[in-house]
Amino acid sequence: MKKSVAQEISKVVRNGNCSGCGGCAQVFQDVSMEIVKNRFLRPSLGVEKDYTTVGDVMKFRSVCPGIGVHAPVPVEDGMKQDSVFGPYISAWVGWASDEEFRSAGSSGGVLTALSAWMVEKEQTAKVVGTIALEGSTRSTSTNITSRMDALSAAGSRYAPVANLPLFVVNGSSNALVGKPCEISSARAIMGLEGGAVEDTPFMMSFFCAGVPSQSATDVLVENLGVNVKSVTSLRYRGAGWPGEFAVQDADGNSAVLSYSESWGAHLGKDLQWRCKLCPDGTGRFADVSVGDYWESDANGFPVFDTGDGRSFIFARTARGHQSLMDAAADGVLLLESISHDVLYSVQPLQVTRVRTLFGRLLGRLLSGHRIPTYRGFALSALARQHFAASSRAALGTFRRSWGRSGNLLDPEVERGKGIK
Repeated sequence: MKKSVAQEISKVVRNGNCSGCGGCAQVFQDVSMEIVKNRFLRPSLGVEKDYTTVGDVMKFRSVCPGIGVHAPVPVEDGMKQDSVFGPYISAWVGWASDEEFRSAGSSGGVLTALSAWMVEKEQTAKVVGTIALEGSTRSTSTNITSRMDALSAAGSRYAPVANLPLFVVNGSSNALVGKPCEISSARAIMGLEGGAVEDTPFMMSFFCAGVPSQSATDVLVENLGVNVKSVTSLRYRGAGWPGEFAVQDADGNSAVLSYSESWGAHLGKDLQWRCKLCPDGTGRFADVSVGDYWESDANGFPVFDTGDGRSFIFARTARGHQSLMDAAADGVLLLESISHDVLYSVQPLQVTRVRTLFGRLLGRLLSGHRIPTYRGFALSALARQHFAASSRAALGTFRRSWGRSGNLLDPEVERGKGIK
């Protein structure tokens, strides 16, 4: 039977392996990204058009992180390699020198400051990022072309959104701020397009713990007594670090919730399956990747006390490192060089996720689901080093994945039962 891109997309979605990154919509103009029944973002291909050549199918398989991901390897002079966090040039703790950026951002405002600086210095015409959709609880992609645009796009958006369809991959006319899966797909697309690294768009990522469904936000808003149909503003984080979930509607109803309550007790419990099977939550494929510089308690768990935002920053490539140096020289960022080993205590959950991923993949596979193919991440070696934790992860994933509704391939019935 002749294969088609539509069949390949359907297979990825049915097995719960779609991240909603929008890579397929970037490559195939007749694919669009839509919020579907389970309230996640999924690709839709118009019935009047399909892609059925071998080249089309292979192109889709090459760019879809739900099919597989090949880990980046150190290829530039000065690159180091970490078994958990991947390749990098340098590691920093830092924040935006502009207090407005620092306060508005998720942690230290680093990505906000870099985005504004790049367009103001005309290093790129625009930066593709994410913004709140006006008059809605939804998030959408946007073009950042000014300081005000950067401020409007500051802060986390814990909801489905795909920036890749707006992104131009074959030139330096724009830059990208995206989830790690979006960056990895963009790198794969650039591989298809060809060209030297310096001729490709600059890409920035953030440490990601997964994408909640749109329902997670809407239900939380409703539970807080705010009208989800007339929301006038919605902030997941920011206005301090880690910041609060804050929402208001047209009738003046408003509510706030702490980060630990909004993410830990609500949003973070409704993640899509592909996020629970992610090999890269720290943006290995980006030029620069940024995460919260959490302080940890005696048990190794992050402490969410309110304070001034601080970010852990990886320069992943030589040009990423140079951009950080230039931004610091221009007074845009304040940076302190640190050992990357600090990240093991600063981001303990990211460490655990990578070390136990082999177990989760095994549990998922044994439950009857197809799983993505990951190469170069040394997952089996990490599983042997952390055998007990990986075994528990395998058993837990098997139990959560086994179709309680009788349909093994229905990710919708599994929402809210993800691995912690």
